[in-house]
Formats: sequence, structure tokens, C-alpha cells
Amino acid sequence: MSIRKENLLIVDDDYDMLEVLDRHLKQENYHTYKAGSVMEAIDILKHSSIDLLITDLQMPGMNGMELVKYVDDHYPEIPKLVITGYPSIDNALTAIKSGALDYLPKPFTKNELLTSVKKSLVNRTSTKKTASSPEIRNNYGGMVGSSAKFEELVDIIERVKNNRATILIRGESGTGKELVARAIHYKGSFAQNPFIAVNCGAIPENLLESELFGSTKGAYTGASETREGYFQAANGGTIFLDEIGTASLAVQVRLLRVLQEKEVRKLGGRNSEKIQVRVIAATNSDLREMVERGTFREDLYYRLNVVDILTPPLRERKEDIVPLTKTFLDKYQQDYGKTGLKLSDKTVEILKRYNWPGNIRELENVIQRAIIMSEDEILPQDLPASVKYQVPAVDEELVALKEVEKKHILKVLAAVDQNKSKAAEILQIDRKTLREKIK
Repeated sequence: MSIRKENLLIVDDDYDMLEVLDRHLKQENYHTYKAGSVMEAIDILKHSSIDLLITDLQMPGMNGMELVKYVDDHYPEIPKLVITGYPSIDNALTAIKSGALDYLPKPFTKNELLTSVKKSLVNRTSTKKTASSPEIRNNYGGMVGSSAKFEELVDIIERVKNNRATILIRGESGTGKELVARAIHYKGSFAQNPFIAVNCGAIPENLLESELFGSTKGAYTGASETREGYFQAANGGTIFLDEIGTASLAVQVRLLRVLQEKEVRKLGGRNSEKIQVRVIAATNSDLREMVERGTFREDLYYRLNVVDILTPPLRERKEDIVPLTKTFLDKYQQDYGKTGLKLSDKTVEILKRYNWPGNIRELENVIQRAIIMSEDEILPQDLPASVKYQVPAVDEELVALKEVEKKHILKVLAAVDQNKSKAAEILQIDRKTLREKIK
């Protein structure tokens, strides 16, 4: 009895070509799976152990290049062989860059096919390659990076850190706005004084006023004593008002007075007290648009926007992904009882390509998860599927029931190496019925 060789998945929308490829490969004792579309191929990949993908490029709906990219991310250990009837230099380069090991233009001979298959199987690359840590790691006030965008941000901080000018930090959620505020404070001449961070969006609207400015005994129901607010606590230093766009108009009026008069009056109090506080506000909302809608005071907007700092999204500073990842590895791996973890080259490639809608916060969460899931090295399979390449969803063509039945029967027959008895057992029909359906 001959020894079974590797499992090969053949993908082509031309069923005649599928049969030819299947026949040639089975003559060499390879076990084959056949798929007429990208979605069929993905379904097979999820439920089978595949040693080589052979795919056509030009197919209706999603093409073979999408499949190559998908497999390269989700199953990086599987080598890819691309075949096409529309050969071009551009297609060849794109296929190789997307992870294909070989590119075979149609028409080709049986020997050319088998040569390419053997070469692809022999030249399988190990996923155990390790990305070297960056030699230069720029850490500034708790912020990590080396990109041009990062250097621009540091340059602005250096310019404003020693004065009390009001600063507005804008940027998407997760871009590190609080880290920027802390760097401004702790790198500057007021570093020995208090830094108070207040998340305006996390404090109920009816309490925010008293929390910020303090209150006197009896100022409201439950005010059993006179207490200081965050502004008094930050006197001499910096107060950071995160999510400033969520503050009510009443709070905005009082905040404007603080900025104009440099004094604070407790809720329910009659006397004001002078304070020296640098105000840094942050938002991921468009305050200019809120001003136009009448939900944010225009005069307060201009008072806050003396110095405007924009924190760039991670997709615009991808050079910083590796040093940021190294920082998170150092931060968390001991917490999870692991040491010396590294990233494979393929993992680094995936992290760099992803656009990070959740920015640095999302990267941090992904690395924490990867540390938990990994062993001695972080591999692509340790990353969540959402980070890896996704095949765009398309509406499947509506076909007759007999076409669906035909595809399923062919898939089962291929899976059991054309053993009709086994196929009939799986399909839960008798052999006679199966023979009739095959005819």
C-alpha cells in the first residue's frame, strides 16, 4: 500500500481545471481537496489540515489574491502556489509579496506543475523566525517611539512644558492624550507640584461642578462638610481635564471664569480664592463642530485652545509599533509568569500592517492577550483574528438546490478519496442513490 503524501487544497472556479489538477496530483499520491471559490476554500481550511494551497487568481467574487493574503495571515505555515491564465509581471510580484512561494502561468505541463508543487513543499519556511528588537528605543516621559510624528510631538512638549499656557490636546481615543499631559507636567519646571487628572465623562453631571471646584457645607443635599475640589488640589501644578467635551454648559461657565480670573469659588460659597494652575484639556470630539451646534461655548473653546496639540493615530506612526510592543512585553510578561518572549517576523508584519482603530490602547490589549496565549514566542496564531487580514464579505450567488447538493457531494467524495461507501455513510444515503446522483 502506498504511503499518503501531503494534503493539497486546489482552488479554481473552472471545474475542468480542478479535475485535471486533481488527477495529476493524485497520480503522485497527494491527497487533494477541491474548492470552486474562495469561501469554499476558507471553509475547508477551517476544518482540515492543509500542507499546500494551490489557487487560481482570476475568479468571480473574491479572487485568489485575497485568499493568498488571508492564508498568509491566518495559516502562515501553509505554503502558497499561484496559478493563472492571465500572467503578468505585476501579478507575479503581487503574489510573491502577498506570501506565495511560486507563480505558475497557464498553460503548464504536468511536469511543470509537479515541479512547482515539490518546490513549494520543500521550501516551506519556518514561522519560528524572530524579529530583532530595535536598537534605538526612544522613551520620553513615559511615551515610546522613534517616528517623525513622535519627534514632532516631543518637540511641541519641549516648547510648552515650562509655562502655564492652557493646552488643548486633540486626538482619537487611545492615542495617549493623558500620557502627553503627564509628559508636559513631569518634564517641565512644575514637576514637583501636583498633577491631577480628571475624567469629566466619568463623573455624573450633577457632581462634576462640586468635584472640580469644591463645595461648602449644605451647598446641596448630602454636602455634610466643606471640601476642596480638584482645582484647589492642583494649585501650583497642573490639572488635566479629559473628555472636556462632555462638560455641561454650567460647568463650562465656571471653568471659563477660572481661566479668565485665575480664581475658584466653591459651590455654595461666597468668596473666591486665587489659584495658579496650568489647565490641560483633552478631547476626541470636534469642539469646533460642537461650538457651531451650540453645545460648547465659543469663548471657552478659544481660552482652552491657546496651544493646540494633536496626538497622531497609530496608523500614522507605524514605525513606533515595534518599540511600543517591546514596552508592553516588558510591562506585562512577568505579570503572567513569562520571561524572554519575542515576536516572530510574521507577527511583526501583521502588527505593522493593521490600521489600529483603537490606537495604542488597542495594541496594548492585543499584546496582553498574545502574552497569555503564547509559549516561548508570539506567533500569528496568538493574535486575535480581527488584527489579521480579513476577506471582504460578499453576497453569495443564489443557486438552485441541486447545485448546492452537487458541490457538497463532490466535497465529501474528495475528503474520503472517492470512497463511495464512506461518502454514502457520511451523506446518510445508500450507495445506489449516491451512484445515481453522481451520474
